[in-house]
Amino acid sequence: MTTILFQGDSITDGGRGRNEDPNHLLGHSYAHLIGAKLGRELAEKQPLFINRGISGNRVSDLYARWNEDAIALKPDIISILIGVNDAWRSMSNEPSGVTDRFGRAYKVLLEETREVMPNTGLILLEPFILKTGATEENWGQWQERVQLYQNITRELAEQFGAVFVPLQAAFNEACQRAEAAYWIWDGVHPTSAGHQIIADQWISVVQSSKLALR
Repeated sequence: MTTILFQGDSITDGGRGRNEDPNHLLGHSYAHLIGAKLGRELAEKQPLFINRGISGNRVSDLYARWNEDAIALKPDIISILIGVNDAWRSMSNEPSGVTDRFGRAYKVLLEETREVMPNTGLILLEPFILKTGATEENWGQWQERVQLYQNITRELAEQFGAVFVPLQAAFNEACQRAEAAYWIWDGVHPTSAGHQIIADQWISVVQSSKLALR
């Protein structure tokens, strides 16, 4: 049985259950959509999908709970989507965002993961935003910060041999079909349709990679 762990912030959390009720364990995010589709397709193998996303988390928050919420679970694959809260804290000039720890904390987290679990597959999802809601007022700054995080994530994926899942281009393309708020209602948090974009990209990229679930 293959264990796939989804990690991240509120986008991954998706109101996931905090008990063992299988009806709510994966919440209503892209993690649920991926688990539903691949769980059905690979029923004979019975893959185990775990969601440990927590709303409001930054990379440093992930690292603080990594032993309990990642390493101790002994997953075969870890999928990470993180970054928007790191940007939001900095953009809002909150005390917790005075120093930007995204790149260095992410690198330390991945170094420790590779050290302790060298055979665990890593999937890094590209952080993304659209120009609507919370991001509209300071769009240029938001775009600059998130593009920096996108570049860092891509570079870390290369450095640590992880599968990189691009998402920004898919959301940009989707805006040719409907306005930004249809996909990401506040510029940061996807709608159901937006989560489907993430799930489709994840499945397309991962299932064509070395980490494909069979």
